[in-house]
Amino acid sequence: MRPTLLLAVHGTRDPDGLDVTRALARGVRERAGVPVRLAFADVRDPDVGDVAATISGPIVVVPAFLAAGYHVRVDIPGQLARVGRFDARITGALGGDPRLVAAAARRLREAGWRAPDAVVLAAAGSSDPGALAEVADAAGRLAETLGSPVRTGYIATGTPTVAQTVAALRAEGHRRVAIASWLLAPGLFHQRLAGAGADLVAGPLCPDSGVAAAVVARYREAVAPARV
Repeated sequence: MRPTLLLAVHGTRDPDGLDVTRALARGVRERAGVPVRLAFADVRDPDVGDVAATISGPIVVVPAFLAAGYHVRVDIPGQLARVGRFDARITGALGGDPRLVAAAARRLREAGWRAPDAVVLAAAGSSDPGALAEVADAAGRLAETLGSPVRTGYIATGTPTVAQTVAALRAEGHRRVAIASWLLAPGLFHQRLAGAGADLVAGPLCPDSGVAAAVVARYREAVAPARV
C-alpha cells in the first residue's frame, strides 16, 4: 500500500488563500498519483492530527512550509502525537528547493521585475535562527538565478522588516525596488507587502507548478527504498 500524502499547510482566513491551498492539494494529487489529504497546522480546522486519525495505513506528512520553524518542528509532530500516529513519517519543509526558487523568479518577472531592479525576498519570519538561515539561503539562490543581489526582509517576526530593507535599498540609490514573495498563498501577510514602499510586489509562489513538484519530490524521497 502506498502511503497517503498528508499535505500540511499553514491555515488562512482569506478565502482566496484557502482556494489556493486546495488547488495545490489537487495539483499534488495529479502529480503524485497517490491519495492526498489536506490539513492545517494553524488557524483553520481540521488540523494534522484530526486528518491523520481518519487515515488507515501509512502516512507521509509533507509540511508545505518554506522554512522549518515552530509549526514544522513542534505543532505538526504534536498534533500527530495527540492522536497516536507516531508511525507517520514527516518530511523536511520545502525550504530552498530549487523549484521554489525558480518559481519566485518567475513570479517576479511576471510582476514586472527587470535587471537591475533591487530585490527583497519577503518572508513571514521566525524566532528560530535555523529558519532564518533557510530564508537567507533561499535569497542567495534567488540571487544566483536572477544574476542580481537579493536581500531578506521579514513580515511578522525577525529583522530587518521588509519595509526597512526597502528603505535601506532606496538610501543606497536603487531607483527601483521589487519584492519577491516568499509566501505560498495570498493572505494577511502578502497584503501587508503593498505598504512596504516597493515599486512592485510579486505574487505568492502558488499557483506556480513548481510548488506541487517540490511537494511530490519530498514525498517520493520519503518512500524511496533505502540504499545500503
